[in-house]
Amino acid sequence: MNSSLRPDHSATPKGFAAPGEAPDASVPPIRGRDFVVIGLQPWYYEIGSNCKNIATRLGEQNRVLYVNLPVNRKTWHAKQNTKGVQEHISLIRHKGEKIRQVAPQIWEFYPPTVLESINWLPSTALFKAGCYLNNRRLAADIREAMRTLGFRDPILFNDNDVYNGFYLKECLRPSLSIYYMRDFLQGYAYWRRHLPALEPALIRKSDLVVANSTFYAEYCSGYNPRSAYMGQGCNLELFNADGDHPMPEELKGFDGPVIGYVGALDSERLDERVIRIIAEYNPSWNVVLVGPEDPAFRDSSLHALPNVHFLGRRPLASLPAYIAAFAVCMNPQLINPITRGNYPLKIDEYLALGKPVVASRTRAMELFESHTYQAGSPEEYPVLIERALAEDTPERRAQRIAFARTHTWENCMAALYRAIGQYRPPGPVR
Repeated sequence: MNSSLRPDHSATPKGFAAPGEAPDASVPPIRGRDFVVIGLQPWYYEIGSNCKNIATRLGEQNRVLYVNLPVNRKTWHAKQNTKGVQEHISLIRHKGEKIRQVAPQIWEFYPPTVLESINWLPSTALFKAGCYLNNRRLAADIREAMRTLGFRDPILFNDNDVYNGFYLKECLRPSLSIYYMRDFLQGYAYWRRHLPALEPALIRKSDLVVANSTFYAEYCSGYNPRSAYMGQGCNLELFNADGDHPMPEELKGFDGPVIGYVGALDSERLDERVIRIIAEYNPSWNVVLVGPEDPAFRDSSLHALPNVHFLGRRPLASLPAYIAAFAVCMNPQLINPITRGNYPLKIDEYLALGKPVVASRTRAMELFESHTYQAGSPEEYPVLIERALAEDTPERRAQRIAFARTHTWENCMAALYRAIGQYRPPGPVR
């Protein structure tokens, strides 16, 4: 393990939930509180996110102000923004309504201040100064939204947004500040300049840290003893083996088995070599990739292979039908700091539909050891796929489904509530 990722368990306090401890769904929820949620994925993010799932469940018993990612100067001048960002910019320009109620107790907030783009600064000290100015301006916007809604004594929940949230504890003075780690952003080029210094500092000063994988909980506990594993929920209503999943039209003409992947085709996470090895090993296999491609995948020579099929992005609601049509599901991850501890949600989605799964062996995949085939090298993939095809039985499918159905959002939220309660009891009901 890289020394920068090595945790120190010696500081875990007695009675506090240790990383990896199983969630207990019997823990009562927090009720009647005000939550301010910030993160890297805005409410309008098309494919959903952990943060939205958590906010939705917080909103069942509490009020939630969900702060969309603020617009920065570079984004303001960009010519190819997404539809949601374009709408945010339009609201700022035309002074439109910035607070929208999206559920009985959840409000989506479009911060009206354009922040400065500062990631280019070579000095982390200068960058921190720029973060402080940006955070103060964002905090002023959030305070105004809180005043409008009558929020008070809020709990701040920060979904992996280090730069926009680094000083929000000081600026907003919440009753509790929670940092949620679910991705190792330090592995990406954009974050590599300043995040290795800022993220550990934010973890240290947060009142509480929660993570969706045991690996990240262990990593965080090396900086803050108040770190807990809350697990990962799966949308079991959507990815339901008992549902009706008619075969997509573009898969009906295939003769051989379909070896499939669903998700973003991200060259910093996925191993193109694995896909090539699988396709060339058995030309009768149809390798189907469902998801948006980054530039490296769009330019990949994989497009020239006759049995590799890039289907592009598909609506979330249609994804179970694709998975149901796969003979074997795969997750051909690269092994690097980004993927080593990252919780592979798609594995739960595959298993929830009863599918055999072949995936790269990582620390996070240890959880799935008994229900998946795990490759230690690219060359192992074809042999494991052959085993998965040969060994698939109704009994194994039932075991996979039962295992996936233990990964509920109810269990995850109970772990979060337990961590909050063990650190600081909830305040009075409003």
